[in-house]
Amino acid sequence: MGRTDRKPRKINELASPAGRWLGLSAAGPERHTAAVVADRFDRIAWRDTYEQSAGLRDLAEELNKRYDYTTDLLTDAFLAAYKVRPRLREREEMDLSRLVNHQVITSLVESPEFAELRRETAGDPYAAAMAVLAQAAALRRMLEHSRDAREQAEQARKAQQDAEGAATAVSEALQQAADEAAEDGTVPAPAADAVQQAIEAAEAAARQAAQDAAQALAAASPGVRAAARNAAAKAAEAVREEAALMRAWGVAPSELERMPFDQRARLAERLRTGRLAQWAELIGRFRQMADGERARKVENATGELVGVTLGNDLSRVIPSELANLGLPELRAVFAVRYAAGELMLYDSQGEQATGQGAVIACVDTSHSMYEAGPGGVTREAWAKACALALLDQARHAGRDFVGILFSAADKIQVFRFLADQPAEIAQVLDFAETFLGGGTSYQTPLSAAGELLEEEFNDAARTRGDIVMITDDDCGVTEEWMRGWNDAKHRLDFRVFGVAVGTPRVAETDSVLQALCDNLRSIEDLTDVHHAADLFRVI
Repeated sequence: MGRTDRKPRKINELASPAGRWLGLSAAGPERHTAAVVADRFDRIAWRDTYEQSAGLRDLAEELNKRYDYTTDLLTDAFLAAYKVRPRLREREEMDLSRLVNHQVITSLVESPEFAELRRETAGDPYAAAMAVLAQAAALRRMLEHSRDAREQAEQARKAQQDAEGAATAVSEALQQAADEAAEDGTVPAPAADAVQQAIEAAEAAARQAAQDAAQALAAASPGVRAAARNAAAKAAEAVREEAALMRAWGVAPSELERMPFDQRARLAERLRTGRLAQWAELIGRFRQMADGERARKVENATGELVGVTLGNDLSRVIPSELANLGLPELRAVFAVRYAAGELMLYDSQGEQATGQGAVIACVDTSHSMYEAGPGGVTREAWAKACALALLDQARHAGRDFVGILFSAADKIQVFRFLADQPAEIAQVLDFAETFLGGGTSYQTPLSAAGELLEEEFNDAARTRGDIVMITDDDCGVTEEWMRGWNDAKHRLDFRVFGVAVGTPRVAETDSVLQALCDNLRSIEDLTDVHHAADLFRVI
């Protein structure tokens, strides 16, 4: 049909479909670029964490070079892990360019593994950031897998922008049509065609782009869901491992919450890569065992009954003495005998009462301590784990702790942890990771320990300190030194516990260590922490 055959149309016939298009464009829902609904405080938490985390910034820079809008994706991943009950926006609320982000975050949040992850990360910005970094590889895979969907979504966004431009064109065409309308409301055919074509073009472009984006998203969905489950599981494992690492080294959750982000990150890196990193589980078991022994310990326990003695301890009076209280005529006799300390009491031989002075762990760090025993545990690892548990023991009892690392006569390093000051984790790690090497000398560390107990006695009049000597070697001491050592023990009333690690001969009855110690044991199975359990009942 030729152009001259087209009939004029009424203006109201054009206004109806055009108005429908314009109305839909104007009244459409607000489009969001964030999939996770967040308040001002959530956004502040993300901003502060992002500024402090070089890892997050590096990841964002890397992803932004290859994909669009990935900083928004990292924000959503962080908030999904950080918020206690994250709420996701509906897909229809999202800006078309962020549909892939929405799909990725939805797949993460809806996976069972993510619920496990959030138990470790909710409310903890550091843990949430760590979870995002742990998911980095999976996020790369998901973004690559949904590359086509992202391109289609971007085309849909552009089509929407074109449609908005077309709506403006329709408005202008309507205005022109109204200007050209005759008195009876008819519009010339060319003007009518322009309006109709603008409407149809805009509707078709937007509809086709939306369909293409939806199809691409649906095609990518299975792969994204599978990757999301793997990402959440890996992140949960990483966060749990770091939390267990912190617990093993005695870092309390409250201490972590107060720790600046970069300091916490450096600490985690040091714990993962330090000399004793692979023995964190052993250290944790030692501390757990010691904690259990503390809970079981009873001060002044009666121990094993070995006979009857005289005294005035009413808790140990034998039944026949108590029977005298039931006879009025014998009560005065009971009172006289009580005052004179001549009541018959059960005599017992139990564990010694705990000390009051400092707890000093002398740890051998000679070359032979590198040697591994059953299970691959080195003598050094066992000794350091035991010493760290003794540090906990001293702090729970309100006692000073001193760690003395020794090897040859000229090699010694002393770490002091005062009871009235916090045990800084950096100093604890320095103590645990220091290894001197060389030979073995008993006199140097024990002399240093004796001098410290002498100093404590002079300053605070405290006696009954405890020295734990952990070594794998036997060596001689001079007679003169031995006389001075025995004098100091008698004067300061301290005890010496010996632990021969991996070398039973060092604990034999004729050994020097046997002569030096009040209590000596040999540890051969370095995987079993319970061989040292009794230390934590008496120290």
